[in-house]
Formats: sequence, C-alpha cells, structure tokens
Amino acid sequence: MTQPCPLWLAERLRAAGGAVDVAQYMDWVLHDPVHGAYGSGRLRVGPRGDFATSPSLGPQFAALVAPQIAQWLRLHGGGRLSLIEAGPGEGDLAADLARELVAGWPDLARQLELVLIEPNAGMAARQRERLAQCPLPVRWASFAELAASPLQGVLLAHEVLDALAVARVIWDGARWRRQLVQLDEAGPAGLPLRLEPGKPLDPQADAAQWRQLQLRGLLADHRLPAGWTTELHTAVAPWLADAAAALERGVLLVVDYALENRRYNLESRAEGTLIAYRDQRASGDLLRDPGHWDLTAHLCLETLEADARSSGWQPLGHRLQGEALLALGLAQHLHGLQQSRPDQLAEALASREVLLRLVDPAGLGAFRWIALGRPCDLVIEPSLFLSEQPAHTG
Repeated sequence: MTQPCPLWLAERLRAAGGAVDVAQYMDWVLHDPVHGAYGSGRLRVGPRGDFATSPSLGPQFAALVAPQIAQWLRLHGGGRLSLIEAGPGEGDLAADLARELVAGWPDLARQLELVLIEPNAGMAARQRERLAQCPLPVRWASFAELAASPLQGVLLAHEVLDALAVARVIWDGARWRRQLVQLDEAGPAGLPLRLEPGKPLDPQADAAQWRQLQLRGLLADHRLPAGWTTELHTAVAPWLADAAAALERGVLLVVDYALENRRYNLESRAEGTLIAYRDQRASGDLLRDPGHWDLTAHLCLETLEADARSSGWQPLGHRLQGEALLALGLAQHLHGLQQSRPDQLAEALASREVLLRLVDPAGLGAFRWIALGRPCDLVIEPSLFLSEQPAHTG
C-alpha cells in the first residue's frame, strides 16, 4: 500500500536516509508544531470534531468522576493540593471537574490548584480560552518543571497514553523486525509512502522493544504467521517515570483503551491495534494524509502495570469504564432524571443519552480505568470505582 507524501515529510525522510520507524513517524505527524495533527491544533475533540471523548459529551462525566477525585485528594490532609491533567484536549474535563469540586467540596477546593500539562501550543491556546473563567487557580507546566518541586494530589491521563508513539514490529516467520515508514521517490505516484519491514531487532541495541516482547510473551511464541504485526509501547515507561518525578505523593488515573496480553496476542489481530481517526471516522490506513489524522494504539494491561512498578507506581486496580461509572452512582443519576419537570424533559433526555453512551460496552464503556499510586507504600483506601457500593453523587 502506498500513499502520497507531503513535501515537509519527504524532506524529513530524505534527511533520515529515506525511512524511519513508526514511532518517529507518529511523533512527526502528531506533534510537529507546524504540520502535526495536535501540534498545529488542527484536530478538534468533541461530537462535532474529529473524535468524541467522554468529557466532550458534556458535564455528566465530570459529575460522576468528581467524588473519586475528592476521595483521593483527601488522602493528603492539609497543605497545597494539585489536580493535574496531562493532555487535556479541549480543556473540557478540567473545566467541569473544577466546577464540580468547588461546588461539592468547597473546603477541599480552597487547597486546590489546577495544573495542565500540554506540550502542543495549538491545543494549549484553546485550553486557555476554555478555562478563562475557571473557579480554581490554573497554570500550565511540563513534567520537567514540576519535578523541580514535586506536587501531591491527583494526576489524570484521559486518552493520553494510547496516543504516545509506539514501536511497531512484524514477525517474518523467524525473527522480529522493526516496521518502517519508507519514502519511495521512484514510485509511480510520486513521493509515495509505504510500510516496510526493517532490520531484525537486536536484544542489546533494541533493549526496550525486546523487554516489551518478553513481557508480552512473544519471544517464545513461534506459532504466529509471517507478517503478523503488533505495537510495543516503549514510550509508556519513560512517561510514567516523568510523571512519578512530578507527583511526589498521590494517585494517577489512566483512562484508555487497553487489552490483556491474551487478547492483544490473538493470531487474528494480524494488523495490531494502531488506527487513525478523523471526522468521526476510523481508518486502518496509517499513512493517509499525514498530519491530519489522530493515531492511537490500545495499551497492554500487563506491560503497563510492569512499567508502572518499575517507575515507582503501585498498581491499585482497574475496571471497565461502564463498571466504574456504575459504582460511582450512574444508576442514581439516571433515576434522578426521572424526577425532572415537564419543562426539563428535553434536557433530561439529552443527559440520559450521554449517560448511556458513557457506559455503552460497544463504545466508551469499554475504556479501562487504571489507578496507580505513589509512593509504592502509600496506604490507599478502596477506590470508589472499585467498590460495589453506591457512591456519593455530590
């Protein structure tokens, strides 16, 4: 499969010798400040944007999550607290959570600041506009800046880790090879792009990829057909280490699509999980119109938890989003809508539709909520979303 290549990307590829691995390609087409889908601010999040997220559907998601955030923040008693969000998108979740926490937990909110970590200037500009009237003090920072004076509180990573650049590898029947994005200037379409197998992986030179293959149980599995391709999340461990340096004490909540090893390694998953999104459409063509599509790959639960432990985090548990939101009181919210006045019927029906979308097992309800704590010996009471008991709804 070949695709046209924009001139800016062709120049990058020529300078790199004509080919780069998929991770480098993803970094360029997503985060380049001029040409990248996120770096330029080109992608839009929301029902009318390129893809919808749970927070972009309305404030209902934050209303359900807020009691869990408040419970974790209360672990730290007095002193300054921080609610940190990495990759805040349009700023919807941060804005809605700030409003919920100020209204429902005013004493706690007086200790609280909002810190946003956004590497892309185009996205940060939209977040500043969205949060112009935020009821909490708000600032933007990087993990490196926060590490100089680590915070305590809660860190949110909603649909962040699945967008980190991944190494993509292909089994040739005997060895694992890194997959490359190749520029073929002699191709019939002129400057075409294609995916090609690269050199075999080396245990020493490609240690991070080799470790991921080992954690996935793929070094000893020779039953896979030649051409079987998968993703290795080699950027997750460094991200978790940076996050740990920035958060001295607290909880990290990762919300992302994730699969267990046994599901990730199915022989039928021959093309892996990496997929492109734009205009509410999904595509398996990873090279189409570079810089205009989101690229995302499912996480692997086992490798994520292994990376977390090695980075100073304690895995606290995980659940499907549908299960987590039901534990946080979604059923009670639905029941409350039945008490709406006739003049509130349209609003109640819209809220009901959003709540049902959040727990749809074929959609957003299939997201995984993965909780991690630090330091590793931090004593954390059972999370509300892991409890079977109905939660306070604020």
